[in-house]
Amino acid sequence: MADRAIVLFAHGARDPAWAEPFKRIKCLLQARQPGIAVELAFLEIMQPSLADAIATLARAGHASIAIAPLFMAQGGHLKNDLPKILDEIRARHHGVELKLLPAVGDVEPVLDAIAGWLVGAMAR
Repeated sequence: MADRAIVLFAHGARDPAWAEPFKRIKCLLQARQPGIAVELAFLEIMQPSLADAIATLARAGHASIAIAPLFMAQGGHLKNDLPKILDEIRARHHGVELKLLPAVGDVEPVLDAIAGWLVGAMAR
């Protein structure tokens, strides 16, 4: 598992506190899968960018990198911006395989967990 890597890709915001849940997800993932390199990257405003995070992992020798969009839906950023960004990254890192995972909002277990939490929150 030492060669496995993942980039958690989020939108970004001006308020640094906005990134805290994503940093927490990164820590939780690292704790559950210590053999996987995990980077957090942002589309805009915050750093590092997706290109910078992938460059860091590629320099560390990771030839296969998964990208996990931490977005709730397939909006313009994922449909239009991300493919262009990935094309540019692939042009710079020919030997690196980039695997794009679905947006978290498109993943049934995530939606089920949110619905379950909401049911519990309403019962209180």
